[in-house]
Amino acid sequence: MTDMPKTEQEWREKLGPDRYRILRQHGTEAPWTGELLGNKEQGQYVCAGCGEPLFASDTKYESGSGWPSFTAPAAADAVKEITDTSHGMTRVEVRCAKCEGHLGHVFPDGPGPEGLRYCINSASLDFAGKKDAASE
Repeated sequence: MTDMPKTEQEWREKLGPDRYRILRQHGTEAPWTGELLGNKEQGQYVCAGCGEPLFASDTKYESGSGWPSFTAPAAADAVKEITDTSHGMTRVEVRCAKCEGHLGHVFPDGPGPEGLRYCINSASLDFAGKKDAASE
């Protein structure tokens, strides 16, 4: 990946308005609208801001929430978890550990061994399928 943007203007230019609102301003896409929600291909979900691998397809599942959901990050240090007290509730925000981009939230109601559901905005992710990675 090329150099990461250093100013908010550079981030705006790189991401476009929707991704900028989500990744840099901690926005949320409407449920059931994300292009990666129904994706069933094998591969890696990477940060749309910096390209860092965040989630593997084998941890993705259908939670019924309207957003792509994962049981765990690709690596323990791939994401940062931060207490979020906005909107009159306490939740745990998930950010990309490399670029600090807002990804979504993690909840303690998932089916995996840790019982976690990483509820992630599609717009904060890009998908690198196995065939994409093999052709590089």
